[in-house]
Amino acid sequence: MIKVLTAAVLGTIIGVVVMVVVIAIYGTDTSGASSQGLGSLPISTYSTSTPASTPSSTPTSTPSTGGGGSTGGGATGDPVKGKELFNGAGTCSGCHVVEPGAAATVGPNLADLAPSLDEATILTQIENGGGAMPAGLLSGQDAKDAAAYILSLANQ
Repeated sequence: MIKVLTAAVLGTIIGVVVMVVVIAIYGTDTSGASSQGLGSLPISTYSTSTPASTPSSTPTSTPSTGGGGSTGGGATGDPVKGKELFNGAGTCSGCHVVEPGAAATVGPNLADLAPSLDEATILTQIENGGGAMPAGLLSGQDAKDAAAYILSLANQ
């Protein structure tokens, strides 16, 4: 009995490790996927990037006030840098679309959602995660830059 349980646990662990490695290498492709039946999800993303490790990335210039949703003050990040982070391999764009009116994939269409958002809401979602989105995908200035890009989508 112990041998069977040990084999089952070992097999499960190996299976999980293989899945993680495959996802890390090949990423996720959600083209053609549907989120029907999931209802309204919070902002959710997936990223293979690691959160900023230290606050050593001190800004060398005044932060941009970026776009901004209709509900709040401007963002304190750089929307150009935020777009780079958003579209980086295995990050936000793997789960979110940013073309107004486009069908949502894993997470909601952020171009359609942007007018109802503010920087604090986006930063809270990035920090805490929710739904399919893990917590802490970005932090510090990177999170502010991504928020500025998302808010700039309201102006499309």
